[in-house]
Amino acid sequence: MFTTTSSRVFALFYFTHVALATLPLVDFNRMGTVGLTGSFLGIELFQNSSYPAFDPTTATLFSRDVDGALTPLASTNAGGQILAGCSLKDTFYIAGEFTSIGTTSAINVASSTSLSEPWASLGSNGPNGPVNAIFCDVKGDKIWVGGSFSSPGSNVAVWDPNTGAWSKPPFVGVSGAQGKVLSITANASDSSIFFSGSFITTFPGSDTISNNTNNPNVPVSQGATPFSSSLVPVPLENAQVVGSPSTSDPQFSSIQSILCPSGADGPGNSWFAADSSAALVTIRAFSFISANGIRLGNTFQNGHGTTAFSVTTIPDNIIQTLQYRDPNTGQTLTCSDPCPLSTDASLLYQDFLFDSSLSITGVQIKLSAFTGTSAGLHMLQILSSGAFASSVDSNNGLSCFAPNPSNTTHTGEWEAKVANTDIAGTTQTVLVANIDVGTSAANGPTFTWMPYVSASGNYDINLLVPGCTNFQDCSLRTSVKVTVFTGQGLQPRVTTVSQQNENDATVLLYSGPVVPSSPDFVATITMAIADDPAGEGQGGKYELVADRVQLVLRSVANATLNDSGNTSGSSQGSNNGFGFLEWPRTLSATADATHTLPNSTLTSLDMIGIAMFEGAGGDNGLSFARPSAIAAVIHTPSGEIYLGGNFSLSSGSASGSANLVAFKNGALTSLAEDGLNGPVTSMLLNGDQLFVGGGFTDTLSGSMGGQLRGIALYNIQSGAWSPLGAGLDGLVTSLSLVDGKLLVAGNFSQLLAPSSSYGSGPVSSFAAWDLINGVWVNSGGFVMGSLTFVGNDTSSTQIVAGNVVAARKVGASGMVIIQNGDSQTGPTISPLGTQLDVLPKSLTSATLRRRSPISSSAWMYDFLRSKLFSRQTASLQLAPLPESIPALAPAVLAGVFWTNTSSSEEIAIIGGNFSYSVTKSSVQAQAIALYNPTSATVQSLTGSQLNGTVRTLLVDGNTLYIGGEFSIPNTSVNGLAIYNLEKQTWDVSLPPLQGASGSPVIVRSISKPLSKENTIIVAGAFSQAGALNCRSICAYDTSSKQWNTLGSGIQGEVSSVAYAGVDQESLIASGSTALSDNTPANVVQFSFANNTWTALGDSGELPGPVTAVEVNNGNASMSTLQATTTVSQLTMVPLQDKHSTNGVIEPDRMLMVSGLLFDSTFGNASSALFDGQTLIPYISTSSANGSVGAVASLFRSFATFSFNQRHFLAVGVVILISIAIAAGVVFLIALIGIVWTLVSRRDDKLAKFDADEEDDDSAHHRPSSLLEHINAATRTTILGAGPFMASGQGEKATQEDHDPFGPDASNYMRAETPSDAVGGMLAEETSRPAHARYSFDGAGEGELPISAGAALEVLDDRDAAYVTISFFDFKITHDHA
Repeated sequence: MFTTTSSRVFALFYFTHVALATLPLVDFNRMGTVGLTGSFLGIELFQNSSYPAFDPTTATLFSRDVDGALTPLASTNAGGQILAGCSLKDTFYIAGEFTSIGTTSAINVASSTSLSEPWASLGSNGPNGPVNAIFCDVKGDKIWVGGSFSSPGSNVAVWDPNTGAWSKPPFVGVSGAQGKVLSITANASDSSIFFSGSFITTFPGSDTISNNTNNPNVPVSQGATPFSSSLVPVPLENAQVVGSPSTSDPQFSSIQSILCPSGADGPGNSWFAADSSAALVTIRAFSFISANGIRLGNTFQNGHGTTAFSVTTIPDNIIQTLQYRDPNTGQTLTCSDPCPLSTDASLLYQDFLFDSSLSITGVQIKLSAFTGTSAGLHMLQILSSGAFASSVDSNNGLSCFAPNPSNTTHTGEWEAKVANTDIAGTTQTVLVANIDVGTSAANGPTFTWMPYVSASGNYDINLLVPGCTNFQDCSLRTSVKVTVFTGQGLQPRVTTVSQQNENDATVLLYSGPVVPSSPDFVATITMAIADDPAGEGQGGKYELVADRVQLVLRSVANATLNDSGNTSGSSQGSNNGFGFLEWPRTLSATADATHTLPNSTLTSLDMIGIAMFEGAGGDNGLSFARPSAIAAVIHTPSGEIYLGGNFSLSSGSASGSANLVAFKNGALTSLAEDGLNGPVTSMLLNGDQLFVGGGFTDTLSGSMGGQLRGIALYNIQSGAWSPLGAGLDGLVTSLSLVDGKLLVAGNFSQLLAPSSSYGSGPVSSFAAWDLINGVWVNSGGFVMGSLTFVGNDTSSTQIVAGNVVAARKVGASGMVIIQNGDSQTGPTISPLGTQLDVLPKSLTSATLRRRSPISSSAWMYDFLRSKLFSRQTASLQLAPLPESIPALAPAVLAGVFWTNTSSSEEIAIIGGNFSYSVTKSSVQAQAIALYNPTSATVQSLTGSQLNGTVRTLLVDGNTLYIGGEFSIPNTSVNGLAIYNLEKQTWDVSLPPLQGASGSPVIVRSISKPLSKENTIIVAGAFSQAGALNCRSICAYDTSSKQWNTLGSGIQGEVSSVAYAGVDQESLIASGSTALSDNTPANVVQFSFANNTWTALGDSGELPGPVTAVEVNNGNASMSTLQATTTVSQLTMVPLQDKHSTNGVIEPDRMLMVSGLLFDSTFGNASSALFDGQTLIPYISTSSANGSVGAVASLFRSFATFSFNQRHFLAVGVVILISIAIAAGVVFLIALIGIVWTLVSRRDDKLAKFDADEEDDDSAHHRPSSLLEHINAATRTTILGAGPFMASGQGEKATQEDHDPFGPDASNYMRAETPSDAVGGMLAEETSRPAHARYSFDGAGEGELPISAGAALEVLDDRDAAYVTISFFDFKITHDHA
């Protein structure tokens, strides 16, 4: 009698396709922190059939979330391109060359409010040609587009989202040259729009130049005059300033605090006179200054304030008549003594101007009337005549409200020279340079003044030349050549000035408009010896004298340019510009830029186009020596403009430059090393860092050794170039910045390393550069193809577009961290936060396999009959292990977690075939890395680097064991190394492994059994451990530091090791192995208790070496492979829910099969889940070239964990077989379920089974081998026969055949545990067939239903209280190409 029975059931099934929404919910969190490693650059959960197959002839649009994951949105028609995009309000706009996007018909421009279907077309009269640029004008609430089209405007068009209509721009459009617009941006202040590309602009030769640039730092006040922004305050930090009598209140006693108050009227920012008395404020500079008035701001503190004052200038001691603006009427009034100072608290200050510019050394201000107890002031400044600069740097202090001071530069040797003046107590200091007579201007010293100009206006620019009498150097004096640049859009003016004057002289250099291009604009006045110097000199020497320059404001109205006066030249005819046009938003006049624009539309920055036209070789025919274009424009907050594109300049101020120039101080300026040697396509500014992308390899001069490939960094302050690594191996088309990372899109596949010792690493067409750490990092997603655009949308996501070959949601350099997610999106996949690299290697050309029809049952019958039903004989010649999964770099093949006790941080230690740059270091490392998931940083092991590939890792406390194919320089390490993580040192005392003659050492597994303390098991391919003969697998005693054999040892190569039993008292090893007596067995078991090896089946019965083995609840699961499918790991994973009970695998777990998997139903996968009936594709990966990737292993931080389920059904052996045939590959999974039940029978005795007797219900002997059970099951399924054929109907087992299940009348054991069932039964047990005499409902937990008459095997009935039985469940599928 028995209460639980089992039966043999046979079924043929096809693996079902599983959609993402129905993927099992693996409980990754139950395993701690979980890592997934492999040979891949892209990874995602397996997608269903609706997931797009990418057509590289179309352009695909992706969204990129905050974690970098990519989600495809829509694709264009075949031949389409997406070239640009931007967001306005809640709508994202794309532009390019296409006729449809997704399911929407749209010509070249489209929009979406949700970045999903449906997309919307923009009207019916949009651009009729390619659109290269799009600008979302937030300020104007419009969309500007540029490209190569003729309607609605000429290469420029405007979309109004409020009216839903297209229109031409106010200037009609642009034309000429190649007739295309490549870039549209706003200037730094968003007051105008820049257009760049390949086109021609034309302006008349003479007219007015308009610009209203003002220093935005000058505060607004109703007391200001129209000139207030133009009159730069004189810096007074070196002047003597005295207020007398002054209050005794320390909070208001500092007269210095009001010269440029740092805060509002109040303590520390205001000054009070002593109570009940008038006061004098005296300012003495002790040198001449050019002044145009004073600025006073009243204090409105309770009981204090000034109501009347007068100004006396020093040294002439004249009370000045002042002009001011009445804040109430706006009229200009005059006053003298006294002048009123308003007590209106809304007036921050009032400006009081002299009748003309005065040369003075100081002023005295009398505060003659006041309110309350005393007079007081909040602000006091002397206003200059406009702008100024001294040759003596100490006199060029920072003016109040100015972003930067005036400045000077010089070449050659200049020294200070001091002379007394006619005014007591004052001196005059200048700089002089001595030069040999006959020296040319090109070889002589130069001096350049750069006075800060606060606002546009008409100025006189004067050079102050001190008289030679006071300096007693008249015989040395000569004439100088002075070049003035005023930023007004004309070429610099050159004037010759004599310095042989005996008395001080003021020489007018220029009179006319000065139009700053930015708030911190500086004019430049450069002095050198004249081309034809006057005088003969003294002692063969000339002396050049540098004193001061001043800009005297004459008018703030837009001025007419007058070419008469002290300079020569003409601006008659037309001024042609190339590739650049500025259109101020304030311009209301319409014009036609396809013809001649009026000068009323001309701005100072339009000089860029004029200078580019001349420098690039344009002539009156508007032709160029080669195609040229300005593709990208950057306007810095400081006013400099950088222009990148495809051009070379052969004349002008930036002659010799190519592809990248700056426009500063009103002229084109060469960058360091004259720019770049290839075209620029995109630029991005981050502070002082200008990132440049394109098709170049180096600077024009070749100064960077070819390390600026496709991407470069230029520091606009230091003028220095820097590489990003060593660049990329292809064209960069677009740049974007998000969260401290530079996103780079283009057509490239390799990150180039700066050192030849560490080659390039594969990367998709999308890369990310960490601005803080200065390294390439994971971009988040994987996309392979030719990308044309990356930019930000309206939310926290980015948009990526291009012609795509392959894509995965997550990009990762061979390793990810995976955690539980929600039921809709699945687990969260976090990629390795750094970029791994290796030397270039050939990549496989395998392409993604798609589903194909399943072949006929006739083919299956022929294959099974020819390949499986025949007996197989063992051979003493062991087959080599098949190739492992592709280890194309960067491949991470192993991982392990370690908790750093000093920091309590959990570190992922990864090994494989890769190299990398250590975070925040120039150190290059390879093969093994310490990755901190929290900070996304990577560090190397201290000391020597491994040379080779790491395949397995184990952490035991603070000791790291490393296995693979490698060596360490200057040591005997060979495939196995030990590293102390706490001390950060290598332990080289380990006796090294040695390979068989001519064979390398390969360590594939390092493990530690629970049942053996101080024991590390090392397995792989080797013949000796130290001096000990120890083939394939060996034990290392960590206490004695000695190698020991396991029993009598085994032969061959071991691929994988697992442990069975509650305390892991049994070791299961798989591979291509044989016992010590030369008995081949691809799966073997070692008992630590009796120190013996036994075979689990033999190699003749298992077709092919076994590459992976896993234990489920104490029972082993195995995998063998051949041909294209490669299985690298089997591991049981817990579930968050349960799958249907199928009698094979418990419902709270599944078997994860990882590697390189191919199947006809789901195509390809890198990991799949098996529930006992269905193989469910779970993880898909891609390699660097878009082909199929592979998963090497899953590793976890918890050494052990609970599945949280009572276990009654124990699963035995799972064998995964991949057999190559001429027509394709057959992929078999054979499941042998072993069930035991312990039924209490009181007082029954053991009954030993007689081998010669049969149960009266038994009809046949059982098959003689494990594989024959499989064959018999297949016959039943395919041929329709009974479970075992009668004699003569099929193959018979012979008595001579070794039968591990055959009775020997002596070896019967009760299976107490799953490991007993595996170890005992498969090794030595016998059994007898029987039939169930009664039916059993199996309603209890862990019980199985069975019908009367069902066939079963009695394994052990020696104990009257226990009966052990078994049944078999066999399922197959196939993949026939």
